Amino acid sequence: MSQPVKVWFDGDCPLCRREIAAMRRLDRRGAITFVDVAKGADPSCPIDRAALLARFHAEEDGVVHDGAAAFAAMWRAIPLLRPLGLAARNGTVLRVLEAAYLQFLKVRPRLQRFFA
Repeated sequence: MSQPVKVWFDGDCPLCRREIAAMRRLDRRGAITFVDVAKGADPSCPIDRAALLARFHAEEDGVVHDGAAAFAAMWRAIPLLRPLGLAARNGTVLRVLEAAYLQFLKVRPRLQRFFA
């Protein structure tokens, strides 16, 4: 069995907490380790805490991904979402997802207030 995907998330972000709660419910096999970066540094993480809070990050098979690629890594660990995660291995699909993620980052502060 491969090692769990590790996901670092901002636990102070109401929107992020909702997303992670949904992923936890879908992760029935326990294939993902979720780390709340807002609670402190993770000594196993090679990424600076500020960078972790600025963009979504996940580690899959020893490779740290960020942005849409990190979401795709998380999706691949969840059977229901695996097809979407596999589709994101296609460069064109990943570019479209990354463009959508960048747009999301622009509105994230407003959405955080809405979901608080």
